[in-house]
Amino acid sequence: MKEYIEERAVAIANYIIDYHATVRQTAKKFGISKSTVHKDVTDRLEHINPSLAARARVILDINKSERHIRGGLATKEKYQHRLAMCSKDSEQ
Repeated sequence: MKEYIEERAVAIANYIIDYHATVRQTAKKFGISKSTVHKDVTDRLEHINPSLAARARVILDINKSERHIRGGLATKEKYQHRLAMCSKDSEQ
């Protein structure tokens, strides 16, 4: 494996652990795809640093278990914002 890929995998895992970041947030931060983040943490990091991979995996599992809640909250905010905009329009 190329050295820069190993360094990126370690950096990604440290970022996820330090900030409890989601795969999407991490991908945006590093300018790579979500699938690359996932592959780095779940596959590549296992061969480089298994203990770091395990710690990052715990955070990813927590994020995955909370994913449906975050999605519901985002939808709720979206419709509350639309409702507020419609209320402003009807008042004018």
